[in-house]
Amino acid sequence: MDAGEAVTLWASVESLVVVHNVAKRHNVGTMARSATAFGVSEIVLVGRRDFNAFGSHGSTSHLRFRHFHSLSQARHYLKAFSHKPSSRSREERNCDICGVEITDGALSIADHPFRKSTAFLLGNEGTGLSAKECEICDFFVYIPQYGCGTASLNVTVAASIVLHHFGVWAGFPERSREGNKFAVAEKPVKQTRRNYCASSAESIAEERKSRKQSASVDIFEENGTSESKSTNLLEALFDDRVQRMTIGEER
Repeated sequence: MDAGEAVTLWASVESLVVVHNVAKRHNVGTMARSATAFGVSEIVLVGRRDFNAFGSHGSTSHLRFRHFHSLSQARHYLKAFSHKPSSRSREERNCDICGVEITDGALSIADHPFRKSTAFLLGNEGTGLSAKECEICDFFVYIPQYGCGTASLNVTVAASIVLHHFGVWAGFPERSREGNKFAVAEKPVKQTRRNYCASSAESIAEERKSRKQSASVDIFEENGTSESKSTNLLEALFDDRVQRMTIGEER
């Protein structure tokens, strides 16, 4: 790949991280620090919208966060595609979803098996990716290990390695340095609540729809209960009347 191709590639692709009900909430902060270091565009939170920024060292201020209530909503957002070549909005990601998991068919991250913008979904620290999480993935990668002392890596360590490999493949330009560290941009002014991801328009619409459906079910069940009680009362009265008529005839 020559310099011209590298510039074209990094300008047209991006990396995202999907966090789905991570077990150790403080891992989000550490993951955010790695995400900013390796050029991640956005962190997508699925499930809980609050997070612990411990370990982020202020890096969450330099990231976009987006929230969805379900994996299906997040997948729809990440896979959305526009046929207009002129521009790509934040609503039109057209990403591959890559699960980071040691599983059959997983490809080595060292081979850089990427095609375009990619959203990385990392598993729970204890159990890995769930069946539902695996269903939304387009492919899987694993991180080769060469020592015999551990079965797997911490989720934040795994995220760092995977995101670095994607940055190398995409040709992201290296950040300038100041002394013995990399230069940090000024923190943008934010009006949102700290360590809390506001719902997206899609998430709000889905939540309202879900509430309406739940309300309809509750009303139906209440009506059904009332009708059932009325029916049972009428049946009891009818049975009592029939019983009295039968006794009269016998007399």
